[in-house]
Amino acid sequence: MTPPEEEWKPRTKLGKMIQEGKISSIEEVFTEGLKIREPQIVDILIPDIQEEVININLVQKQTDAGEKSRFKAIVAVGNRDGYVGLGSEKAPQVRTAIQKAAMNARLNITLVRRGCGSWQCACGKPHSLPFEARGKCGAVEITLIPGPRGLGIVASEVAKVILGLAGVKDCWTRSYGSTRTVPSFAYAVFDALRKTYSLITPEEWVK
Repeated sequence: MTPPEEEWKPRTKLGKMIQEGKISSIEEVFTEGLKIREPQIVDILIPDIQEEVININLVQKQTDAGEKSRFKAIVAVGNRDGYVGLGSEKAPQVRTAIQKAAMNARLNITLVRRGCGSWQCACGKPHSLPFEARGKCGAVEITLIPGPRGLGIVASEVAKVILGLAGVKDCWTRSYGSTRTVPSFAYAVFDALRKTYSLITPEEWVK
């Protein structure tokens, strides 16, 4: 859990600008191309952000002192309205790993462009994606395909969680490679969503 706004002491220029009221929305951060380096910034600008644990694994490492065990957590965050982030961290305790991963996910928050790119629908509502988006991580590749209203998310549970947090309600997916590898699959989905943002112009960010 990140500390409440009144206890937060910003250490970055962006954090100080937010505390001083010079920036009051997450859209301004993306419009100005500013880098988020403090997770509290996301909590303040996106107060309705939600967290979902994607995966927890036990990671073991052999050291001179013996076998060292740690937990690796992958957490997704989003407001179900165009913003999503994904992060992973390791820690000796599960709860600590989840907290650190959630903070990392906030630092990786990205804008997702939504629309109605399905020729079957063409309603103009932001319920899906405006075009096909492809993402890759390791040996996993995924294609997100716009779907008509009412379709739902036709995907695995991991993809459903991440797409849902991003605010995508109707979508087909097509994946290749080692899709059972949850970390790579999750980051492939996130990579595809992040590319929807990289393909728009600054003038469109605030629309």
